[in-house]
Amino acid sequence: MDIELGRAKRARRAYTFDDIAVVPSRRTRNPEDVSTAWTIDAFQFDIPVLGAPMDSVVSPRTAIMLGQLGGLGVLDLEGVWTRYDDPEPLLAEIASLEKAAATRRMQELYSEPIKPELVRDRLAEIRAAGVTVAGALTPQRTQELYETVVAAGVDLFVIRGTTVSAEHVSSVDQPLNLKKFIYDLDVPVIVGGAATYTAALHLMRTGAAGVLVGFGGGAASTTRATLGLHAPMATAVADVAGARRDYLDESGGRYVHVIADGGVGTSGDIVKALAMGADAVMLGVALARATDAPGQGYHWGPEAHHSRLPRGKRVKVDQVAPLEEILYGPAPVADGTANLIGALRKSMATTGYSDLKEFQRVEVVVAPYSAG
Repeated sequence: MDIELGRAKRARRAYTFDDIAVVPSRRTRNPEDVSTAWTIDAFQFDIPVLGAPMDSVVSPRTAIMLGQLGGLGVLDLEGVWTRYDDPEPLLAEIASLEKAAATRRMQELYSEPIKPELVRDRLAEIRAAGVTVAGALTPQRTQELYETVVAAGVDLFVIRGTTVSAEHVSSVDQPLNLKKFIYDLDVPVIVGGAATYTAALHLMRTGAAGVLVGFGGGAASTTRATLGLHAPMATAVADVAGARRDYLDESGGRYVHVIADGGVGTSGDIVKALAMGADAVMLGVALARATDAPGQGYHWGPEAHHSRLPRGKRVKVDQVAPLEEILYGPAPVADGTANLIGALRKSMATTGYSDLKEFQRVEVVVAPYSAG
């Protein structure tokens, strides 16, 4: 139902993950009998978790760790790992910066040119470990670097921006023809962000294997303050899941995966993202809390160091546990920041569902935390 904001404008009520809750059903299961497996294209994963392409979250080392733990780490191919031979001292410097100086210094550090040979070498390092290889570029850099990325042997290609559309218009440069690009590529492409039914449906029609829902950034994003853009994630995921359903009929059976990206900070958020129709989640701050994360107790995304209009910030996060315990426990805290997969299994078991696809049918209610 639309709400009248004034005589000339109406708006739809939208919901965040904090506004909803999952409801138990008449049946329960043992958590050990629940499957959290997820498959996209030819690639199978034990858990529906992608590490966000953010320098505070995914390095070649943590991409390998996450792959060995059953998930998928997505390396930011425009990050420090593809600009510097040895970025470790720079990551330590970013973690030590005074708050007032952080944005300016990060802009300076990220002004170093991207080196194609480092793109190649970082992806080769991940491939040598025997895990699925995924790298991310913004739409602006995709045409420049995709040949290097594909030649390096990437398995999944991610095109990720604040907002990615299938119909970008530009009088300044030649926009990326997303449909042609995906058609010509021999690698499955995940693309986003999208936050509406229509935008997602158009991205699905380009041939994408998956669509990222949301604007990314989450805890480190200031997009709402700088651009006025915001995607209440419960509604956004449900809308994009609706586009997936309709595209499945339109295309004669082609299934496009829906991946919640942003606002997924706790195990409860993961549960609710999947309940609203997501197939998987892309995690930023949830993994940045790992004691072995490259951010060293801080979290930031690529928007934080934009050269002209930063739309994010470096934020301090509590270091909770090593990555393996963040995912599988045992949890040293009771706030949903550790043993994420154990909590997901428990929720699925409590509501009686045996796999992720079934769990998308779980009953949810509008129950804001403020309402008790």
